[in-house]
Amino acid sequence: MTTSQVNAVVCDPASVISAIESRFSCRAFSPDKPVLREQVDEILRIASCAASSTNTQPWKVYVLQGERRDALVAKVCAAHDATRVNSSLTAEYGEVDGYYPAEWVSPYIDRRRHNGLTLYGHLGIGKGEKDKMHAQAQRNYRFFDAPVGLMFTIDRVMGRGSLIDYGMFLQTLMLAARALGLHTCPQAAWNNCAKIVMPFIDAGSNEMLVCGMALGYADETADVNTYRTPREAVESFTRWI
Repeated sequence: MTTSQVNAVVCDPASVISAIESRFSCRAFSPDKPVLREQVDEILRIASCAASSTNTQPWKVYVLQGERRDALVAKVCAAHDATRVNSSLTAEYGEVDGYYPAEWVSPYIDRRRHNGLTLYGHLGIGKGEKDKMHAQAQRNYRFFDAPVGLMFTIDRVMGRGSLIDYGMFLQTLMLAARALGLHTCPQAAWNNCAKIVMPFIDAGSNEMLVCGMALGYADETADVNTYRTPREAVESFTRWI
């Protein structure tokens, strides 16, 4: 840590807090409002300041824009459509490494269900409306129309602690995006198509897909962007010893 970092004063704490509190999973972006490479580079530079155990910095980032972004979208959307016809294909496309637990338990399954039900309710998608559900799920694979798609990988040799480091990197990246007026949506959905994504981005066989992310300017007219998830009260997850 340099002297300037030690002595640095956060002159506008409200802006820091605002960046944190205004971050949300944006599900509708303005496709015609481009994000410059210089902006992406700056966001990644700031994100690289994130803490990591023994400074291992385990993150690897792949940026997709333009034709390459569109090509991946087309490829994965076609696979997503195919799995609807033949569910056995899901195993052929997805990553072996599990993102979610093998067995869900309370309270996590309750929060997950609540999130899905309230989001779909907000979108006017009722129970059993499979066409609408499929279309909404596929919005993930279109990066919610964001002009920039990010894929994050990690070397398989790294331990679970490195995934904690990765979480700090991703959060720092999302807050840096907010500081520059952009929004993001971290996406675990891409892990379901990891076997398509990884060769497409020319990732090494030693790498594992962590998640994807949409990056761009939020569509301020989209009703879905008014949806907010609840947060647990501090006293529900904190014990003073």
